[in-house]
Amino acid sequence: MPYIIHGATGAQGAPLQALLLASGRDALAAVRDPARAEGRPAIQVDNASVESLTAAYTGADGVFVHLPQAAEPARLQQANNIADAIAAARPERVVISTSGAIIDAPGSALQVSANSAIGTLIRRIADSGVSHAVIAPRLYLENLLLPMVIGPVQADGRLPYPLRADFVVSWSSHLDVAVVAERLLADHAVTGIVGVGHLPGLTGPELARVFAAHLGREVRFEALSPEAFGTSLEALIGPAAASIAAFYATMAQLSDNVIAADTAAQHRLGLAPRGVGQWLTDMGL
Repeated sequence: MPYIIHGATGAQGAPLQALLLASGRDALAAVRDPARAEGRPAIQVDNASVESLTAAYTGADGVFVHLPQAAEPARLQQANNIADAIAAARPERVVISTSGAIIDAPGSALQVSANSAIGTLIRRIADSGVSHAVIAPRLYLENLLLPMVIGPVQADGRLPYPLRADFVVSWSSHLDVAVVAERLLADHAVTGIVGVGHLPGLTGPELARVFAAHLGREVRFEALSPEAFGTSLEALIGPAAASIAAFYATMAQLSDNVIAADTAAQHRLGLAPRGVGQWLTDMGL
C-alpha cells in the first residue's frame, strides 16, 4: 500500500518521496493538482476537505504531514481536517514534521501553544491512537540559500543572518529531515518526538568558516537585526515576513536554539545530520 506525502512538490516532501521511490516503495505526492507533480506519482487531495483527505489516507502504509505556510486560522482548520481524516482512515503510521516550530522546549519563549495549529495536529493525532512520531527540527540550512543571504556570500564574502555571533543553533537540512522521516515511517517502534539537528549546535561564525573552507575564500559572518532581515525578506515573500522577523526577535532574547540530546535522532535512531560542507556539496554550491 502507498505512503502519502504532503508537500512532495516542495522543499520538505520532495526529498522524502525521492528516498521512498528510490528504495522501491510506493509513495504518492498529496497534491491539489496532480499535473503539478512534475511526473512523480501523485494523488489528488484538498486540505480543505476531510472527505478528500480520508479517501487518500485509507489503506495507506504511512502519511507524512507538515502544515503549509499560511495564516494561522487557515493552518488550524487544515490541522483539524487532517486529524479528522487520520482518525477516520486509520493509516498504519503517521509522521509529522513541525517545520521548525518548537514543541520540545517547555518554558521557552519560542515554545508554541498547545492550541496552535501544529500543537492541535500533534495532540489530535496522539488522541486518535494511530501509530505516529513527530520530527522536530529547528532552523533549516536552506534558509542560507535565500537571495539576501547567499548573494552577499558569493558577492563579497559576507554571510548575513539575523542571529547573534554567539547564538548556537541545531541546524539541519530538508535532506536530513527526509532521512529521519523515511526511517520513522518504517520503524513503528519509535514514537513521540525526534529532534533533528546538529549537536552540539553551530554559531554563525562557525557556519562562515565552513563556507570559507568549502568555497576556498574568506567568508565572514554578519549578524543582522531581525528588523533588517524582515525588511529584506518582505521584498521576497510579502507580509508573511513580519511574523518571521518577530520569530527571530523572540529568539534573540534566548541563549540558543538547540534540540534536546535525549530526544535527538542521534540518540533515538543513530542518525546524525550531514555536515554543513557536505550539505553545500549536495546543494551544488
